[in-house]
Amino acid sequence: MRASEARISRLWPWGVSTILLLAIVFLLGCAQPPAEKKIEEIKIGVLVDLSGPLTTYGTSIKNTLTIAEEDINKYLKEKNLPYVVKFYVEDTKVEPKVALEKVQSLYAKGVNLIIGPMGSGEVRNVKDFVTANKIIIVSPSSTALPKLLGVTKPEEKKYIFRFVAFDDFQTEAIVSELKALGIKAVVITHIGNAWGRGLNEVIKPKLEKEGIEIKSSIEYPEPVPADYSPYIAKIEESITDLLNKYSEKEIAVIAFSYEEVAVMLAQTKSDSKALNVVWLGCDGTALSGKLLEVCEKSNKVKMLSTLFESKGKGYAELEKKYQQRKFGDSPYQYAMNAYDAAWVLVLSYIEVVKEKGKYDADAMASKIPVVAEKFSRGEYGVESVSGYIKLNEWNDRASGDFAIYYIKDCSWKSAGLWSFVENKIKWFEAPR
Repeated sequence: MRASEARISRLWPWGVSTILLLAIVFLLGCAQPPAEKKIEEIKIGVLVDLSGPLTTYGTSIKNTLTIAEEDINKYLKEKNLPYVVKFYVEDTKVEPKVALEKVQSLYAKGVNLIIGPMGSGEVRNVKDFVTANKIIIVSPSSTALPKLLGVTKPEEKKYIFRFVAFDDFQTEAIVSELKALGIKAVVITHIGNAWGRGLNEVIKPKLEKEGIEIKSSIEYPEPVPADYSPYIAKIEESITDLLNKYSEKEIAVIAFSYEEVAVMLAQTKSDSKALNVVWLGCDGTALSGKLLEVCEKSNKVKMLSTLFESKGKGYAELEKKYQQRKFGDSPYQYAMNAYDAAWVLVLSYIEVVKEKGKYDADAMASKIPVVAEKFSRGEYGVESVSGYIKLNEWNDRASGDFAIYYIKDCSWKSAGLWSFVENKIKWFEAPR
């Protein structure tokens, strides 16, 4: 042993080799990569109709959200954010009772954020439960006036958001259609839920103001019946009475219905007077695939239908992905609203946790309107697909135009666009 080693040995009795081994272990420990961030799953429930009267739109929402899930998770990974989003899809059939059961089931699984439900009757039925448990819901398609959801002031709707323009706008568009078509009298048929009754209630004073006679308002139940013959008979009876004063061209049937109106038409006899007048549908019938299945009759009545329509800069890319996955030609407006809702929920959640250190439902409710506008302006590096989203004090989308579609040659055609700002229709192809 050399003298220097002997001295070290006297000072450090463990020996040089032991010291070197400890040094190597220490250095190796320092060189270890930092522990990976724990990835948190953001759970989002999705309540849509996959087997009821809004299946066409519910399926489109489900398909579009599969794209949203991929897009959002890619974004989170690129931004090195410790989150992953997962959607939990449930079929409600647009039945209020089922919707509540699904909300309760999702909540038991730890889901506090929900896209949906679709129908206003469903929203009304889940209102008390989501409010009591501070569950955030964003409906992409509920359009009934707030009072018809059972709320009288904005704070009662704190956790309930809607990314679609509500029925006050839509009925303005329908009245504009009637005036443009020279209609002097109408028969209204509607589904017996908050949405159908709401549209019926909202449009009546507007029709009266314009001097358009309302012969009758015929309600059918929800869940929808298998046999519509009693309701068809009432429609025919009302039209027969009106023909004593007006021509067929001056009479219209207004249907505040979902896709079940296709069954109603199918059960209407080919020589019925109800098929000799124009029918006006709404956002529950616009672009319905089921109506094309009875196109011999829907062609005859035209079935002009209004649909909230708003597209943002991100729409083209979403449409491309939608087609690539063979989901169809393009997502419906409700699906576009749902896509944006998913982004707003995730981005809001991340900001709340960053500011509070944990999730807070009240902070989330306050954050969503702010994030919605920032998202609409592209401040997160992502473009909205449904256009600018500004929410009013009721947490509802504050404006919007309505496209008008009608059935011709067994396909849906674009008839025109009703402008909210101008309160008038720009016709592209006015039905005769």
